[in-house]
Amino acid sequence: MANQTKENINFKEAAMAYFKSVKLEWGKITWPGKQQVIVETIYVIIITAVFTIGVLALDTIFDVIFKALHLK
Repeated sequence: MANQTKENINFKEAAMAYFKSVKLEWGKITWPGKQQVIVETIYVIIITAVFTIGVLALDTIFDVIFKALHLK
C-alpha cells in the first residue's frame, strides 16, 4: 500500500510540473491578429472551392468519357 501512495505522489508531482510548463509555454504564444485570421480564412475557402470545382470537372469529364465508351 505504501508503494501506491508513493506512485500517486510521483504522478501528482509530474502532472503538476507538466501543467506548470504548459502554462509557461502558453504565455509565449504569439496569436495572429483578427485581420490576418480573416484573410487566411478567406484564402482557405477560396482554395477549397477551386479544388472542389476541379474535382467536379474531372469527375464530369471522366463520366462523359466512360459513358461514351459504354464502360459504365
